[in-house]
Amino acid sequence: MKTINVTKARAKLYRLLEETSESHEPVQITGKNSNGILIAEEDWNSIQETLYLTSIPGMRESIIEGMNTPAENCDEEIEF
Repeated sequence: MKTINVTKARAKLYRLLEETSESHEPVQITGKNSNGILIAEEDWNSIQETLYLTSIPGMRESIIEGMNTPAENCDEEIEF
């Protein structure tokens, strides 16, 4: 993870947003009294969705079971 101090981050905030969005690599921004992490919105949304899904009782196990089931063992066809 890239680390940058808050002064430099402020000076190149637009470019940091672009880089983070393109690379999906978080950036740690350090300050005198606290630190923060800059992540792409898409990554934040993915984290939120994962947290929501794993909060549903039994969902994690169901997802793992589905991932371990070969496609040829699935009964229904999914149409897109």
